[in-house]
Amino acid sequence: MKLAILETGTPPAEIAEQFGDYPSMFRTLLGAETHDYTIYDVAAGAYPTKVEDHRAYIVTGSSAGVYEPHSWIDPLKVFLQAAKGRAALVGVCFGHQIMAEAFGGKVIKSPKGWGVGLHRYEVATRHDWMDTAATIGVPASHQDQVVALPTGAHVVAANDFTPFGMLAYGDQPAISIQLHPEFTPDYAKALIETRRGSRYTNAEAEAALASYGVDDDRARVGGWISEFLARNG
Repeated sequence: MKLAILETGTPPAEIAEQFGDYPSMFRTLLGAETHDYTIYDVAAGAYPTKVEDHRAYIVTGSSAGVYEPHSWIDPLKVFLQAAKGRAALVGVCFGHQIMAEAFGGKVIKSPKGWGVGLHRYEVATRHDWMDTAATIGVPASHQDQVVALPTGAHVVAANDFTPFGMLAYGDQPAISIQLHPEFTPDYAKALIETRRGSRYTNAEAEAALASYGVDDDRARVGGWISEFLARNG
């Protein structure tokens, strides 16, 4: 499949060389040889000539907020709106949020504060691209949240901290998740350390690090994304 990755951010410089960029994490998650990948640095203004150049698009995470006045935010919303029904869409973290905003939802900096560590969602609705898991545990790293559902979307999985944690759209082939299935535990822990004492207190950092002492469902959620793409891309 011709799969495009819309790159909206980069890992912190001090750990980027060790862990690679976000597109490389997605290639590892979904299979390096499974798709014909093309990367577009949308934060630098790079886009395909037309939506139909690719059968599907993945929108990555970013340290930016969808409500911030970056010059590239609105063009990305416009592109996603143009892609509606013409290509399959997958959003992760920031990608989840920008898709919600593009399609009529609302995102804010949450008064609940940072969601960081291994978070567990309960499955609310099941689709043909999913297996029978009742819960999923996947790395989280976000302070923004979707607080109003976009048009045509419904909740697939969530928890009390993130009530709109994973969405599927009934009016187009599109899914999104607030969690980070592309993050390995080692990367997630390294990211926490880069933010210890700045974005997180020491106590928050220690609690988040301790949460990675159990198995996660990254591979399962990666499989869901792969199956969604196979059925819709």
